[in-house]
Amino acid sequence: MLNLVLFEPEIPNNTGSLIRLSANMGASLHLIKPFGFEMTDKRLRRAGLDYKELAQVFEYENFDHYLDKAKPERLFAVSSKVQTNYAEVEYQESDSFLFGPETRGLPQEILDRFEGITLPMQVGSRSLNLSNCVSIVAYEAWRQIGFIGAKYV
Repeated sequence: MLNLVLFEPEIPNNTGSLIRLSANMGASLHLIKPFGFEMTDKRLRRAGLDYKELAQVFEYENFDHYLDKAKPERLFAVSSKVQTNYAEVEYQESDSFLFGPETRGLPQEILDRFEGITLPMQVGSRSLNLSNCVSIVAYEAWRQIGFIGAKYV
């Protein structure tokens, strides 16, 4: 199962959308505090459309707590500050993808510790929306591992 990891997410709509995404693709969603919102936020619930009950969502007090409890086998730090194209990596079923806060991205000390991947953008672009970025990376990884658990409608 793939693992989507949000480090200190700030915008409830993005997190709600990713709860829905993780439920629909069978990925686990890991949320590392502090959050920029309450988990009861109406915007989070509306974006997730009550998928929280269908999703595997885990919360952690901080990054070290996440590492200690989740014990990721392979963790990719996703950032616009690295050079490796996300589409040029061979993913495995248990991979984890770490995404930073919407306004500031991942801290350099985390980027220095893990393999980094990025999404191509036009010159002069700063970043993609968090939920869009997670969706792109997650679906590429899921495609590579054969859409495990998928049904086709």
